[in-house]
Amino acid sequence: MDSSRIVPGPRPLAVTSPGSFLPPYGAVVGVLLHFFVYFVAVLYRDESKVRKRDAPTHCELHCCKDGPVRNGHIGQQSPSINPERLKDFGEEDYLNGGVKTWEMKIISHNEELLRDSVIHPGRNSPPAFNKFIRFEDISAAAFKIQCGVQKTPCMYSRLSKQYGMDIYLKKEFLQYTGSVKERGVLHLLMSLKQDQQRKGVIVASDSNFSMAVAYHASEHRIPVFVIMSTSTLPAKVKMCREYGAMVISYGSTARDSQLHAKRLAQENGYLYLEEEDSAVYLSGLGTMGLEIYEQVPKLDAVIFPAGAHCGLLAGSAAALKHLNPHISVIGVESESFPVLQQSLKIGHPVEDQTHSNHQFYRDVSGPCFGTNSLQLTGKFVDKVVTVREEDILISMLRLLEYERATVDAEGAIGVAALVAGKLPELKGKRVAVAVCSGNLELPLMRQCMNRALTLDNRVCKFAILISDCPADISKLLEILAREEARVLDIKQEHMYRTSDLFTSEVTCIVETRDKIHTAQLRNALIDRYPMMTWMER
Repeated sequence: MDSSRIVPGPRPLAVTSPGSFLPPYGAVVGVLLHFFVYFVAVLYRDESKVRKRDAPTHCELHCCKDGPVRNGHIGQQSPSINPERLKDFGEEDYLNGGVKTWEMKIISHNEELLRDSVIHPGRNSPPAFNKFIRFEDISAAAFKIQCGVQKTPCMYSRLSKQYGMDIYLKKEFLQYTGSVKERGVLHLLMSLKQDQQRKGVIVASDSNFSMAVAYHASEHRIPVFVIMSTSTLPAKVKMCREYGAMVISYGSTARDSQLHAKRLAQENGYLYLEEEDSAVYLSGLGTMGLEIYEQVPKLDAVIFPAGAHCGLLAGSAAALKHLNPHISVIGVESESFPVLQQSLKIGHPVEDQTHSNHQFYRDVSGPCFGTNSLQLTGKFVDKVVTVREEDILISMLRLLEYERATVDAEGAIGVAALVAGKLPELKGKRVAVAVCSGNLELPLMRQCMNRALTLDNRVCKFAILISDCPADISKLLEILAREEARVLDIKQEHMYRTSDLFTSEVTCIVETRDKIHTAQLRNALIDRYPMMTWMER
């Protein structure tokens, strides 16, 4: 039998067993496991850092799922802050399209302080320390409150051509409560401990500070009580309640309201707040200096109010001088209440600080001047000037006409220094002015504007003797019409005159365009009525 012959064909490929690929697969799996463990560790470390933060984030005010709790009117139970509410304070980070959410704890603000504050056992007190604030404190405050306050514009003013300098107005009256005090108040409230936020705060005045506390405490879901005297204007009481505070009318004077508020705070565990010069409050106010420096490049000078509480001046000066020591910082206060100038001369706050309780001077003459503000002012402020009441009124008129801004005395006092010509060295320079308050009641606004028009020689009053005949009065009105004077009031009187029987006295109040127009009108009247009596202001 023939054996089959095997013809050699193409050599087949060598086939290896799958086991030879196991080491490469294992290496890949190992690398993937290492990456997974590393990723989990990074996430856990980030989360632990967030849980250990000692202050709420800057957006916690707007991260609440529920709307702000309103305390309502007297007799309604004030809302308390429950521990479950903490879940509403969160923050969202958008990483690669995903959302990461974590829980924030509200605890005390443990900053490194230059000197510890004195703590009285059994006494509630807001965070404070008694040395110069640092620039880092102001920067941290700006980060914390940036979602709770407006970044107001600092705009070029039409007043620049009139006064020969580039004027930029920082319009802080556009804040929700119409005052710069919101910056310090919000930072102060966000720095309170959680248990104190749960108990609530109490204030005793109708000032801009109290309005800011009423609004931001309510927005921050902190029970807030405002004690006002019975003489407070009903409009302010209504507005404070609309902000969310429980308003209680007590006593006929501000002193009575303060004593009652302190008694309620002691009995119920509320924190009694008043405008002070703690570092927390000053840091919040100082954030306006940061914004001015950012908004207006190549500044030469900045003008701030330096009234009863110069915290805005002190805090903002510290920020500006840190950023640019060559910027001149100037404070302006009322000539009737030169508290800051007197305190700087003697080296400590004036003990017997005179002030006025009138609404017009409420926020420029109050007795709340502190050592910290004085030290900061003495170190960082270059100059302090005083202005008259007439200058403040005219500056209020200028801001209303040129900027369409209705401001009070505190808001207009910075511009008053330029109106009065107290700063001639700023001619041709770039100057920013803080217009920091716009809370002016309607009756007081009318009174201030009427007085300002008179001081600006645009409202004139004169009296003439004419015959008791309609034709003579008609001739007088023709002269006023020809001179384009607007008649505000005209009055004819003859019963109490000792002159001729058929002679009467006519008293007129007219409005003119400016001083030149007033002089032209006066000359025209003297030509026709030589015995005219011109009422000087």
